[in-house]
Amino acid sequence: MEQLATFGAGCFWGVEALFAEQQGVTSTTVGYMGGHTPRVTYNDICQGDTGHAEVVQICFNDSVITYSQLLQLFWQNHNPTTPNQQGPDFGTQYRSVVFYHDQSQQQQAVEMRQTLNNMGLFKAPVITIIEAANQYHLAEDYHQQYLLKRGKASCSL
Repeated sequence: MEQLATFGAGCFWGVEALFAEQQGVTSTTVGYMGGHTPRVTYNDICQGDTGHAEVVQICFNDSVITYSQLLQLFWQNHNPTTPNQQGPDFGTQYRSVVFYHDQSQQQQAVEMRQTLNNMGLFKAPVITIIEAANQYHLAEDYHQQYLLKRGKASCSL
């Protein structure tokens, strides 16, 4: 069955590339979620006052890849212990966040975050925000499949 997942883990270009290559992921788009303004652009979120995060929205076939597997990839491929920072990128738009689409996703995310903290896999507590998905704003076309369009597998730092 086709489902939706939405994650914020820093700059959305690399996050999208990671999820797009997974078997069972049928499509990905990048955009903005979690803010308080009804309309938003990339330039707006770069100002840091709209409250939006850069996110990747993932359509996936849960008979091929589960939401739990997507969560594991999410936490393994960014630093979920830093507020509003991933690598060289700073600002609320780069926060670590899971936007859940139903109660099952919420429960899985909360339980997995707790398990990660209990296991002590990170040098600091996992502070990933887990909140209900709200209005998704599709990012400008030039951001979609940004790395793929440029023949790159990842962002260079």
